[in-house]
Amino acid sequence: MKIKNRFVLVLIIAGSLVIAVLAGIVLVRWTNAISSKQRVQELRTALKSVLDTYGEKGLLEMAGVPVDNIYYGESGVSLFLGDQAAWTYSNDELQNISIFEASNRAVVHIETQVTDDSSYFDAVPESDTGSGFFISADGLIVTNYHVIKDASIITVSLYDGSVYEAQLIGSDDENDIAVIKISPTSDAKISILSFGDSDSLLVGQKVIAIGNPFGYDRTMVTGIISGLSRPIRDEAGRVMLGMVQTSAPINPGNSGGPLLNTKGQVIGINTSIYSTSGTSQGMNFAVASNTAAASVNDIVNFGRVSRGWLDIVPVQLSQSIVDYAGLKVSKGLLVSQIVPGGLADQAGLKAGTQQVRYGNSVIYLGGDIITEINGISISDYNDLFSALSNTKPGDSVQVMVYRSGNTVRLNITLVERTEENLSWINR
Repeated sequence: MKIKNRFVLVLIIAGSLVIAVLAGIVLVRWTNAISSKQRVQELRTALKSVLDTYGEKGLLEMAGVPVDNIYYGESGVSLFLGDQAAWTYSNDELQNISIFEASNRAVVHIETQVTDDSSYFDAVPESDTGSGFFISADGLIVTNYHVIKDASIITVSLYDGSVYEAQLIGSDDENDIAVIKISPTSDAKISILSFGDSDSLLVGQKVIAIGNPFGYDRTMVTGIISGLSRPIRDEAGRVMLGMVQTSAPINPGNSGGPLLNTKGQVIGINTSIYSTSGTSQGMNFAVASNTAAASVNDIVNFGRVSRGWLDIVPVQLSQSIVDYAGLKVSKGLLVSQIVPGGLADQAGLKAGTQQVRYGNSVIYLGGDIITEINGISISDYNDLFSALSNTKPGDSVQVMVYRSGNTVRLNITLVERTEENLSWINR
């Protein structure tokens, strides 16, 4: 009995010792953890102080890491260590390189010959250059209309040095878009580009232009979007709406080349510069991709661009008409005649009734005067073309007219623009 009691006592004592030892271990670890946490916090405070005083470079150098440069990119911080010869590319540089490698082979160099037959004895060929890009593997190329305008021969050079003669598929001179086509050989490797959404663009976002300025093949430049929805007047006097303004340097030869976003999508077609010297001065413009894509789709599928028009006979106001008719408005388009029962007639547009001779033509006074279409002021025929340039037959437009001293708003459905209704314009 005594032996049994001693054994139990020994077990109790041993258990107590084990518990005491475990408790001691836990206490020591807990104490060390608190101390370690305090040390970490003290270290963080010290490092922050160094960082605030000496910056990232000074902090790293105190840690024994010599840093030659620090690049702050979109995805984080890149450190340039050691000899400059061993530096790696920055995030921005890697992005540029990646976009160029993925896109440049789709860009082509276009050369044209235009025959000037104004000379009585000889027809003198003149050459010009521009850029373009593939949109299909079978050889469809998008460029500017002014690059191939009046060309008798269109020659296209690919990235690999191969040269093809191209044929014009169709054009949209109002938006400065043209589609040409080559017939590539069976072993030709055609890279293509796709259109992005220009409606989602933001001022300040990065853009890349690839083209052939001054004949230098597939030159890449970068910039930002400087403005959106800019109206630009072309050489014919028409206003091109919705242009993308960019700081990417655009020079002669870049015309027709792609303006890319950082995904490598075409968000514009480089078309013009605003300059006093003829070279880039930071005011460069591109046709918005959504406008270009709509034109290209019509050209490829129908061979032409189908646009909306008003089924009326418009007459551009002149001072003599304003004075003779005693009008209170001096700018706009007089609705001289209207197609009876047509869409404009059904919408409530009023034609003139007073017949007068105007130059070599007969016009009718007393009708509505169109002053605005879809928020665009209408002063002359060019404004009418511009306001309807991105419309389709069947679209409805909001038309503001001056009628007997009042402003009237009408919603008019458009007909298709044809050579016949264009001929109604009194020039």
